[in-house]
Amino acid sequence: MRMCLFPAALALLLSALTSSVEAFKCPKLCSCDHAKLTVSCLRKNLTEVPPTLDEISLKLDLRNNPLQVLSRGAFTHTPYLTHLNLQRCDISQVKEGAFRSLGRLVSLNLAHNKINVLYQESFDGLSSLKELFLDHNRIEEIRPGAFTQLGLLNMLDLTHNELVYIPNMAFQGLNSIGWLRLSHNSLNNLAHEAFTSLFTLNRLSLDHNELQFFPTITMSRLRELTRLDLSYNPMTYLGEESVSMAKLTHLYLNHMSLQDLSEHALSGAPHLSHLDLSFNQLRHLEPLKGPTELSSLNMTGNPAQCDCYLRPLREWARLSGGKLLGACAGPPHLSDEPLQTVDLLNLRCYRRGETQQDELEEERESTGNTSPTEKPKSKVKCPPTCDCDAEAQHSSCEARGLSKVPRGFPSNTQLLDLRSNSFHFLSENTFPGSSQVVSLHLELCKIHEIEAGAFRGMKKLYYLYLSDNELTSLHPDTFSGTPELTYLHLDGNRLGQFPGAALKLLPALFVLHLERNAISKLEPAGLLSSVTPALRELYLSNNTISSISEGALDSAHLGILHLDSNLLTDVPTHALSDIAHLEELHLSHNALQQMRPNAFQPISQSLRRLHLDHIGLQKMSVVGLGPALRTLTLRGNLLQDVPDLDSFSGLEEVDLQDNPLKCDCSLLHLRRWMEKVSSQVIATCANPLEVKGQSVREADVFQSCPEIVAPPDQTDISSSELLKVKKLKPSVSEKAAVKAKSKNKPTKKKKKPQRKAAAAKKSKKTL
Repeated sequence: MRMCLFPAALALLLSALTSSVEAFKCPKLCSCDHAKLTVSCLRKNLTEVPPTLDEISLKLDLRNNPLQVLSRGAFTHTPYLTHLNLQRCDISQVKEGAFRSLGRLVSLNLAHNKINVLYQESFDGLSSLKELFLDHNRIEEIRPGAFTQLGLLNMLDLTHNELVYIPNMAFQGLNSIGWLRLSHNSLNNLAHEAFTSLFTLNRLSLDHNELQFFPTITMSRLRELTRLDLSYNPMTYLGEESVSMAKLTHLYLNHMSLQDLSEHALSGAPHLSHLDLSFNQLRHLEPLKGPTELSSLNMTGNPAQCDCYLRPLREWARLSGGKLLGACAGPPHLSDEPLQTVDLLNLRCYRRGETQQDELEEERESTGNTSPTEKPKSKVKCPPTCDCDAEAQHSSCEARGLSKVPRGFPSNTQLLDLRSNSFHFLSENTFPGSSQVVSLHLELCKIHEIEAGAFRGMKKLYYLYLSDNELTSLHPDTFSGTPELTYLHLDGNRLGQFPGAALKLLPALFVLHLERNAISKLEPAGLLSSVTPALRELYLSNNTISSISEGALDSAHLGILHLDSNLLTDVPTHALSDIAHLEELHLSHNALQQMRPNAFQPISQSLRRLHLDHIGLQKMSVVGLGPALRTLTLRGNLLQDVPDLDSFSGLEEVDLQDNPLKCDCSLLHLRRWMEKVSSQVIATCANPLEVKGQSVREADVFQSCPEIVAPPDQTDISSSELLKVKKLKPSVSEKAAVKAKSKNKPTKKKKKPQRKAAAAKKSKKTL
């Protein structure tokens, strides 16, 4: 009987499905595929979403219609949509709740419209969205929380917009993002926390923007990033430790303006395998320290000079088997020779005064290969003993034993390298005809005095390196004529005080290096706010600073401050009150030892990174530190325990290495905190001996601890009082313990003085 009914039931079901498909409603002017439940209304001059769309529609194509505004509830009648295409619809505004009913949508295309602001409510309801296309709009602002509803989004395309700046936490909520595309904007600045919370991002495109320096701090937040494209940005230099990205494998720095690259620039990218430096202005490149897996280095289109300076790089390619792409730009007899195969014996430097052309002529005469009709090539204007490349706009007189700055460099020189000479003194107008110089290197030149106006005329100077000289003071007009100077290196000199007066003519100064000088105190007169209004980063490490007066650090924009390796004995709380937006503070290697509870209160709302390594700290309070804190390092101190960190839900990194941590039940709160957060915590037990050297996270000594343990600052509270404080009901064993303890208590007359003594003891310990 059942065998006979089954075919009939199946036929009935198929009939019902067929009638359902046949009943699929298709709006007028649109075309529909009933089987695939798709609707196409391409170029139908629609001004609103068709109200007659069938509820069971899965894909909707509304391209090239003048919709202009997406009103609230525009798609309430199509809750099953998975794909929605709104390209070229003249959309300038997305009303709150426009997509609120589209909880099943996985792909949304809003490309080629006129949207200029992304509001907090713009994408409410799109909880299943996997890809979002916002390219070719006019977006110039991303409001906080714009993407908080897009927890499953994997790809976000914001290319070809008008973004100039990415604020902190701009992409908060993108918990599954894999690829973020920000190419072809006008980005010239990224906030330090711009990409914070993008824990899954592995590919970032920032090419074709206006970034002038590598955003080291911002990029260091992207711990899972493997591919980074920064090509077509006007960067001229990459300094030491510029790239600090542990999982980066592919880095694209092609078609930039790179004139120099520190050999330690990529020391923080150990797994880098592919580096593209093509079409820059690099004449020489040392083998890069740090990347141990580099297999491909592209130097195509650079004015690479195949001389003795290239030999180490060529040797690296030979020994490692790495692919070295590009060709020699000079000397003439090696021109166009592939870098990968150029003979090591040919990579040599010439004697002083001997040009490559002279050697070639000698070689031709000895072999009889002279050509009477061959015309000599015109020589590039260049001082004797120096090397000038007009095409690369790079001139160098490095380590030539010069006692006076030479003149006569090509007028288009942008990078001028004069390091490792013996100039001693720079007089007024030392650099005539250098109006195009962007980067000037004067390190290790034994300079002890710079006359007023020495750099006059260098209107485009952006980087100035005066490191490791013998300067003891600076004239107030030292830097006159350099209004664009942004990066100033004065580290490794003998300056006895902060050179505030000399900085007054540098309105664009962004980063100032004063490490390794003899500055002993910081005074309010002539500092920061009135002198360097744009200063963002100040490095004062390795001085002899013992005091910082109130008002000395007054600055509206200072975000990074290095005071490590000085003689401070206390946190300069009163001075910190003038740095409203400080995000990173280094106080390591100062003899602070103890810390007042509210030491960091003035910067608690802005501080993101705090470094307190090797300061002799025995006990620490977290009072005064705000929830914004992301990094806390306490390496090499004398801490046996740590305070409760439960309030720091945003901490991403805690370093407690090389502290004598006592792994007993008093440290149980740290172990539990480590188990419930995803932060990177480095903490090792020092005692008891049986767990010495074990990670706090892995030590099994905590398994025998009771459920309720007093934190370090509550050790004087009795068990019954602790239960009362925590508002928890005691277990049977705890009740018994409290009851047994009460039997042995002294009489009431003797109890009062003991309470007073205990209270006094507790008060003294708190103080």
